Amino acid sequence: MGTALVKSADRPVPAIEPASARATKAGQKTGPARRVVTGRTAGLRSTSEEEADARRVTAKLADAARAYSADRYQDALRMLRKLSTQAHGSAAVKELLGLTLYRLGRWPLALRELQEHHEMSGSYDQFPVIADCYRAMHRYVEAEATWSELRQASPSPEVVAEGRLVAAGCLADQGDLRGAVKLLEASLRRTRPKPLRLRQWYALADLYERAGELPRARDIFSQIAAVDPDAYDVKQRLVALG
Repeated sequence: MGTALVKSADRPVPAIEPASARATKAGQKTGPARRVVTGRTAGLRSTSEEEADARRVTAKLADAARAYSADRYQDALRMLRKLSTQAHGSAAVKELLGLTLYRLGRWPLALRELQEHHEMSGSYDQFPVIADCYRAMHRYVEAEATWSELRQASPSPEVVAEGRLVAAGCLADQGDLRGAVKLLEASLRRTRPKPLRLRQWYALADLYERAGELPRARDIFSQIAAVDPDAYDVKQRLVALG
């Protein structure tokens, strides 16, 4: 999720990639994207025709996933809009389309697609992104409700950690820096920065600085730099803090 991880001006990057993008990076085939056949054509198409359609849709979804992974979001959007009409019953298409719209800053449309993905798949993987769409639209009550549902579902530590970052950002946006710090502190207490959790530590250091707790901010930025000197903009932040 971005550089200044809790600032409303910089939307987080989805840390939980869509399954289609993960499969593409791993060189695997994406799962079949179900094509819904209705009307007079239902029951008239052969199994081989339907399988051929499914293969074509799956191939196009893989192309869109590659564009998404390469940050070519407009290309991905163009492909996914066509796919959504051909495979409107595909949760995978909904997920990737929602994340593409999110990366383009089209919050209401992204929210709709990701909510439909959740309803179709039951997956909570993109709940942090759903919460951040609400946050981007200043709909903090809905963002908090989404975080609460995610926390109760507790799908995986990684997804919950992403949700916690968004929840802290919501509190900071509303001026509750102390509450945001407390939310992140609770999950990081008695640990030290590690590569997989640097984003959370960076967010906490950023909050400390904004809250005027400069020695704590400097200490955490220094710890992050010791783990990864090139992480985010920690070098510049340390120089600015003196």
